[in-house]
Amino acid sequence: MNIGVIQMACTSNPAENLERAVANVEEAAQGGAQIICLPELFKTQYFCQHEDVSLFDLAESVPGPLTDTFSKVAKAHQVTILVSVFERRTAGVYHNSLVVLDERGEMAGLYRKMHIPDDPAYYEKFYFTPGDRGFQAIKTAHATVGPLICWDQWYPEAARMAVLQGAEILFYPTAIGWHPKEKAEEGQAQRDAWMTIQRSHAIANGVFVVAVNRVGHEAPAGGDGLEFWGNSFVCDPVN
Repeated sequence: MNIGVIQMACTSNPAENLERAVANVEEAAQGGAQIICLPELFKTQYFCQHEDVSLFDLAESVPGPLTDTFSKVAKAHQVTILVSVFERRTAGVYHNSLVVLDERGEMAGLYRKMHIPDDPAYYEKFYFTPGDRGFQAIKTAHATVGPLICWDQWYPEAARMAVLQGAEILFYPTAIGWHPKEKAEEGQAQRDAWMTIQRSHAIANGVFVVAVNRVGHEAPAGGDGLEFWGNSFVCDPVN
């Protein structure tokens, strides 16, 4: 089993981000990856740093243009792809979602983020309704995956419930970084805690865990912005 992890920087140009993401996924597939995961909300910069009603225009339906694009890639390379999408479910209802596309290019499953943060520079409750589909185990040709998203990683019940349903690998596409003014004093501890909590899910549940983060400094609303620390990793159940 080969896992492809796409760690990328995101610009203010969605078309550019999409093009880069497709190229990275294709490179991973050509390198032998069978399941490939993209980072959280990779099509844009992390817009939840501030509240702006105009940004709801970034959302799209599922299925929609983003999933259609990666459906073709999945089918062409016969791989499973986990695609993060800002989902417009209906008028006034939006989700932070993860679509699992199988090797035929078909949608094997849809997960909607359950735990929604509301912290400085992470104002997700303004944009996202908590998911209503529960924690899942989605079967693909290569493995049964447990799709989760970012803030879900801090909650052990999310991992446990996905595993109890049969998940063999937990995936956490993520957008997490430092407030630049905190990095010098607290940065190492924050990043270590982030890695430790996810490794603990692997050990406690006897599964593999894949964490996929973005990189780069983003300040879409001005100010200090966030410095995303990358450090994407795959861990096994014993380390």
